[in-house]
Amino acid sequence: MDPVTVTVEDAKKALGIGHTTIYRLFNEGKLDTVKIGRRTLVKIDSIRALVGQAA
Repeated sequence: MDPVTVTVEDAKKALGIGHTTIYRLFNEGKLDTVKIGRRTLVKIDSIRALVGQAA
């Protein structure tokens, strides 16, 4: 089974962006997150959609 979420750190690395930019994308609703306990995870589908919009 393929993962459906990644950590914020992994999302930053995959997109090649920094801390401030990724949280701005969260606040703008351009990346979807899910909170599980204290962890914030980023939905992979939203990363793919964001990259698809940029192409």
